[in-house]
Amino acid sequence: MKSAGLGSLLLGAGAPAAAAAAAACATVPAASAAPAWGAGFEGQRKPDLGNGTFLNPIVAGDRPDPSILKDGDDYYMTFSTFDAYPGLVIWHSKDLVNWRPVTATLHRNIGSVWAPELCKHKGRYYLYIPTKKTAVPGSKTTSWVIWADRIEGPWSDPVDLDLPRHIDPGHAVGEDGSRWLFLSGVDRVRLADDGLSTVGKPEKVYEPWRYPDDWEVEAFSPEGPKVLRHNGYYYLILAVGGTSGPPTGHMVIAARSKSIDGPWEHHPRNPLVRTVDVAEKWWSRGHATLVQGPAGDWWSVYHGYENGFWTLGRQCLLAPVTWSADGWPDFGGGDLSQPIRKPARGVAGDHGMPLSDDFSADKYGIQWNFFNPAPDESKRLARRNGTLHLKASGKMPSDSSPLVFVVPDQDYEVECEIEVDPGTRAGLLLFYDHKLYCGMGFEERNLVLHRYGTEHGQPANPYGRRVFLRIRNRRHVVSIHLSGDGKTWTRGPRGYEVSGYHHNVRGGFMSLKPALYAAGNGEARFRNFRYRAFG
Repeated sequence: MKSAGLGSLLLGAGAPAAAAAAAACATVPAASAAPAWGAGFEGQRKPDLGNGTFLNPIVAGDRPDPSILKDGDDYYMTFSTFDAYPGLVIWHSKDLVNWRPVTATLHRNIGSVWAPELCKHKGRYYLYIPTKKTAVPGSKTTSWVIWADRIEGPWSDPVDLDLPRHIDPGHAVGEDGSRWLFLSGVDRVRLADDGLSTVGKPEKVYEPWRYPDDWEVEAFSPEGPKVLRHNGYYYLILAVGGTSGPPTGHMVIAARSKSIDGPWEHHPRNPLVRTVDVAEKWWSRGHATLVQGPAGDWWSVYHGYENGFWTLGRQCLLAPVTWSADGWPDFGGGDLSQPIRKPARGVAGDHGMPLSDDFSADKYGIQWNFFNPAPDESKRLARRNGTLHLKASGKMPSDSSPLVFVVPDQDYEVECEIEVDPGTRAGLLLFYDHKLYCGMGFEERNLVLHRYGTEHGQPANPYGRRVFLRIRNRRHVVSIHLSGDGKTWTRGPRGYEVSGYHHNVRGGFMSLKPALYAAGNGEARFRNFRYRAFG
């Protein structure tokens, strides 16, 4: 792991940028050994180290394209949720470091959700949501808006804004009070005063700064525009270089203008954030938003892949920001591999949530989601007396819709007691999408081995219709264990290596998630789901 001291901020723009941000960078000097995270629920990674510092990520696991809102003393944040529904969970914090989920806002499958925008205008909350069409009826390539008068909801039904050629909306308000969405490609479109429809067509507003031709990137791809008004300027923060592909591709750049209408000038120290060495802790860093901390200082949230763990998806990172004498923002924190001093005057709370589930409380939407569900998918699901009942659908995970959740750790195990009806097949998976997963299922007489998104072998099932299954993922090396009573365990006949189960192999921008599935006829019953992270 390559660490960075105060003078080596890896801003990708040379000494002037490094010097500007180093003066106020809140990075703690590097220790001789790699720092360790705090321990949260079930041993999960916790960013707050309990000594006034934190260690990224602030929200671990697949939490890409963060959109953050400061609302008085409260902070709210949401992320892209792609094909998982219910989606767009709102998270809450009072210190920018410790986050807890509040509610899922999107329940109808309108497509694969990319890079939303959470904002508040004249007392009302809005979520602007770009989607890509999937095979599910009713999905569409466009952008939508939902709204609520309370952050906890209820949230409205989605309203189609008819923007089929753009993604990544960013809400902005002009000097005259006009409302706008800035879009991918750095176009913009005007919004009606109520924010629920567009006025006119998208127009080009800025040609972004370009990096040198010899840099290793995925594509130019200007995206994720976020607009901030500060000290008489509008600041435009955006990403270029592509969000995946080479680890050095994604980056943060900025521009500013005296008017929402432009003209826009490039930040003289672009790029502000970029991975420049594959030895760094965080790869493909970008899609940033600036936010003011509890004490009035400035910070940024953005995402990045963890070195060696593309399977976890893009994780949410926090870095300090300073304003230079020439009125431009500069990013600190180095390569984010070391602890950073927490934002001052924040109020710490619990972080994350337990992922073990005895199914006595409803965690549907907050933890569990269906993958690319049909309109009536939720009817398959019921909770009764500490048991999750899941009606069978399809023949295999490849044509079913499993229940999944985001995993935050590099090294973990999941375990569940599963009972099936005659004619039902059910099991426990590590699931990327319908064509890439592994794990084990069973029916009354046979076990089913899943690997590479296909089914291999059906050895005899010695346990009948009730089986305890356990999957251990020890930094990509996966083993499966079976039991008839939850006490005496037998290793399964196959092991797996899953480091390639990620976007750069399969596409889709998702992550590898634990999953429950039920296929065939009848239903499966799941009890005592357990999660444990290893340090």
